[in-house]
Amino acid sequence: MQLSLGFSPCPNDTFIFDALLHGKVDTEGLSFQPVIEDVEALNEMAFRHELHITKLSYHAFAHLLPHYALLNAGSALGEKVGPLLIAKKPLTPDEIDTAHIAIPGQYTTANFLLSLAFPKAQKRTAMLFSEIENAVLQGSVDAGLIIHENRFTYQYKGLVKLMDLGDYWEETSGLPIPLGGIVVRRDLPEVVQHKVDRVLARSVAYALDHPDAPRDFVRQYAQEMEEAVMYKHINLYVNHYTRDLGERGRAAVEHLFEVAMKKGVMPVSNTPVFV
Repeated sequence: MQLSLGFSPCPNDTFIFDALLHGKVDTEGLSFQPVIEDVEALNEMAFRHELHITKLSYHAFAHLLPHYALLNAGSALGEKVGPLLIAKKPLTPDEIDTAHIAIPGQYTTANFLLSLAFPKAQKRTAMLFSEIENAVLQGSVDAGLIIHENRFTYQYKGLVKLMDLGDYWEETSGLPIPLGGIVVRRDLPEVVQHKVDRVLARSVAYALDHPDAPRDFVRQYAQEMEEAVMYKHINLYVNHYTRDLGERGRAAVEHLFEVAMKKGVMPVSNTPVFV
């Protein structure tokens, strides 16, 4: 059985999917057709129900609970890895409230956290995450919300951090920040959903146990990234929560959704979150 599989070209995604795509683990008869796109593009494809399995920001997933279920492996959660709000110069909270802010997508978890921290900051423009730093530098926006490897590069370009929204979440919730997860369509047979869950767990475990094995596949989509930065990115976003969410990881996801429902950011739902 062949299933479409959406993920981003970021090192943490290519790292965890290498083994299941290249025959390094038992796939239990499943094969996968990769669809490699920016996370926001994957979010949009998921809203159209185009992908069987996909990486999804937790904000987007909050709106897609009736259609997708969360796998236990593959998630990006952690401490001190949240999105950063940056600018060319320091801004006061009042200035942030009225600033024009570039965001990496409407349904990204980064944008959700920005709404929690600065609910009055409504002047936002969505753009590709890799273009945000330059938009701030060129002055087309007042501030930018950066994710992925840009958190390692903004300082070298003379930009300053206004807030670490991961820190904000951890201080207000006491839980790790859920950034993105891997979901499977609920209209697939349950036996297939659970098979996908097992296969992904094997792929993640293989990558973590053999961290040099995915190097060529990761490098294929990160050609402009220094190898030290590439593996720093992987080490930040691939951890024990990626291997298995566990009790604390599940609690973080459920709390995120509870807050989203209370704030009216997502529809109220009793649909089970997990496969």
